[in-house]
Amino acid sequence: MRHNKKFNHLGRTAPHRNAMLANMAISLIMHKRITTTLAKAKALKKYVEPLITRSKDDTTNSRRVVFRYLQNKYAITELFKEVAAKVGDRPGGYTRIIKLGVRKGDAAEIAFIELVDFDENMAKTPKAEAKKTRRSRKAAPKAEAPVTEATPVEEAPKAETAEEAKAE
Repeated sequence: MRHNKKFNHLGRTAPHRNAMLANMAISLIMHKRITTTLAKAKALKKYVEPLITRSKDDTTNSRRVVFRYLQNKYAITELFKEVAAKVGDRPGGYTRIIKLGVRKGDAAEIAFIELVDFDENMAKTPKAEAKKTRRSRKAAPKAEAPVTEATPVEEAPKAETAEEAKAE
């Protein structure tokens, strides 16, 4: 019986799955966004979020615990310095999964997973305008500015040949 065994095995053995998730987590930390299948993105989210939570507390023990999972000192440095500084006040939900559609070859659902605080496009969105309460209300016609005619500017006569232009 497989009671209480809910996580996705992703069609891999346990060591292969752990190595793949560690490599994907390193890529996510270094590049802040990666494109993968939806199933792998969901598995990666469960794998990497506890590591990001652990990185908020920059102690030797926390670094050793995270290093047990990632085995990449450059990713650990990036995680504890840059990522932890940005997510320090966030209580969770450090990653976002956005579906992109299906892959043409095998119709696998493709998504990208990104670190939430590092997406410049989402951070710069302007606030939405206030909604109108009534749909039937027509917008009042805007008063048009009076049209004024511009006075023509007199132009100097153009030189006919290049020699006349040099003489001026």
